[in-house]
Amino acid sequence: MPEYRRARIQGGTYFFTVVTYHRIPILTDEKARSILKNAWMNVMKRFPFWQEAVCLLPEHIHCVWTLPEGDSDYSVRWKEIKRYFTREYQAKYGGLDLPGDSRIKRGEGTLWQRRFWEHAIRDQEDLNRHLDYIHFNPVKHSLVKSVSEWPWSSFHRYVKEGYYAGNWGGAGKDLNDSKEFGE
Repeated sequence: MPEYRRARIQGGTYFFTVVTYHRIPILTDEKARSILKNAWMNVMKRFPFWQEAVCLLPEHIHCVWTLPEGDSDYSVRWKEIKRYFTREYQAKYGGLDLPGDSRIKRGEGTLWQRRFWEHAIRDQEDLNRHLDYIHFNPVKHSLVKSVSEWPWSSFHRYVKEGYYAGNWGGAGKDLNDSKEFGE
């Protein structure tokens, strides 16, 4: 099995994509959202991080986090979020699939893909591109025609803060119309 090398920058800002097992579309369901929010908040208290942006889609999450100075362990945060969510979801609603031998051996459930995608944000331009990507994702996946129609996104917070116009990211809109973040 290949050895994955992850970027480890203490106090760094990272983009993540985390996907459900077999891309099961449960995350935007009300019961799953409630459990995920509780998991997120629980882990955030124990292992602090700043959530720069997030978009919850039916079968995956995109987000950008900034870790505290001196801390580069985002993996423990994802492990704990996944563990909490899986335990609570399965206790309330049962499992979705029988785990294979490999998952049993590793103590894994069947609600999340084993790994996650991570990218260390290099600079302001890179952050801006990733924020645009996160917020436009529901339109990209044809879930809505305009970014503002998707309720499970930090886009609405950014509109209130004046970084995006409320009509940014509609079908056919110019994605280069956002302000630069962090000004």
